Amino acid sequence: MASWMARPKADFPASEAIRALADDQGRLTLRVTPGARVESVGLGEGVVLVKVRTKPQDGKANQAVLELLAQALGLATSRLRLLRGATGRDKQVQLLD
Repeated sequence: MASWMARPKADFPASEAIRALADDQGRLTLRVTPGARVESVGLGEGVVLVKVRTKPQDGKANQAVLELLAQALGLATSRLRLLRGATGRDKQVQLLD
């Protein structure tokens, strides 16, 4: 693909399927892959699998994860809060809607 072409839009599972993985307090468990070639949101065994292109540096990958997840859920990024896992691949996010 030529470098001048736009990146393809990430393909997301239905927001209802993502929300179904949340516990009764609205917390989602994420398994994150930073520095991925392609950004995506997928569903695993009780976890949401998130891949972002951003490298894990100065919290930039965490912000990219929240932005991509918010997009997949049809929410504003401000409706998500990172609870645990700021420096690891396994994270927990609170849905604030």
